[in-house]
Amino acid sequence: MQARAVATSPLGLSRERLARALGALYARVPLGMRLGLDAMRAACKEAGHPERAFEVVHVAGTNGKGSTCAMIESIARASGKKTGLYTSPHLCRFAERIRIDGEPIDDAALTEVLEEALRIGPDLSFFETATLAAFLAFRAHGVELAVIEVGIGGRLDATNVVPPPRATAITRVAFDHMDKLGNTLAEIAAEKAGIAKRGSPLVVGRMPEEARAIIDEIARAEGAPIVSAQTREEHLFCALFGLHTQLGGAYQGPNLEVAWLLGEVLGIGEEIRETGLATARWPGRFEHLVTSSGAYLLDGAHNPDGAEGLKTSLSMARMPIVPTSPGVGSLAHYPKVALVFGAMADKAWPEVLDTIAPLAEDRVYVAPAGRAAAQPDMLAARHAGVTAASVGDALVRARELAGPEGLVLVTGSLYLVGEARAKILDLPTDPPVAL
Repeated sequence: MQARAVATSPLGLSRERLARALGALYARVPLGMRLGLDAMRAACKEAGHPERAFEVVHVAGTNGKGSTCAMIESIARASGKKTGLYTSPHLCRFAERIRIDGEPIDDAALTEVLEEALRIGPDLSFFETATLAAFLAFRAHGVELAVIEVGIGGRLDATNVVPPPRATAITRVAFDHMDKLGNTLAEIAAEKAGIAKRGSPLVVGRMPEEARAIIDEIARAEGAPIVSAQTREEHLFCALFGLHTQLGGAYQGPNLEVAWLLGEVLGIGEEIRETGLATARWPGRFEHLVTSSGAYLLDGAHNPDGAEGLKTSLSMARMPIVPTSPGVGSLAHYPKVALVFGAMADKAWPEVLDTIAPLAEDRVYVAPAGRAAAQPDMLAARHAGVTAASVGDALVRARELAGPEGLVLVTGSLYLVGEARAKILDLPTDPPVAL
């Protein structure tokens, strides 16, 4: 009996190609977040300098840079620009990292640029390869303005091979990644100020004087004009008062200021900036989801500064009478809050948990899948709670504790938030990666 050939659909083949490309990319994860520009410069040269094919807005900062990138990309798109957006990490799918006109890159285009980046830079790290793929994608799609988020620091980050941008920004300086950036705010600020380029305006958000002084010094030495949110306080209050936005959380206020000033630097009118900010979205940051199984609040707070921002935002949103949290409204009607908390082992999770644990009546601790996470038993030993074997189990247990009318707060790690969001909304996912 003759064997019958099994047909493979073009769609199936394309999915296999993408899976292979992502597999090859993920095999580079052990190289970690390598700091240094030589490898990226060589790869960009080999690729014909895709990073020179578009204008750039380059954004650094300990917290808030992703939200700020989403806002200024939306503003630029509202002005009629064809935009690119490169951010990290992703919540559910890798394609979220590379967006064209606000939408994740499609699978076919992602496959092409990943294969090309892998071929051009066989020795690049995961993040370097992803960054090169983003540059290739933006060139291939005819992007006019790319908004690019720094991975870690700025001075030696793979994204810092871009030519002098139209504008740069530093949203905020706080303690995170001290093993790579330094143990003082001044040291961390100096690394972030490494994105300053001669002639490129640098928008500086609100931050401690110790950090701001170093940034000002480096920017002046580099010849980068400084646009400071702190010196424009009265103007910003008038411009942003009553502004509608879908991004929740009181902590978004300083990010709104930076995005607004970036739009000004780009020469975009106030009405267009208002339109762009009103339509900007950034999942996983004080994101309020109401589903058939109940209400959830997702927030990627993962360091002490982010935890304080979440605490302030949630406390304000739960007050009986509030200027309600932008993009969320009042959360005062929820009778109870149950916490799902997980954190990376190398983060300052004790300080984060000390801030967040009192926000909830009950706590469920879990380790996000596939990552070097803090063990749930250690978390429960610091602040009383129960542990769960998986994120799915943690969500079920938290819902039982909160009750059908309660609020489940998921926080401690963007990787946890991504996994939980996929479970809650039944979204497709790519393998987890902590870069």
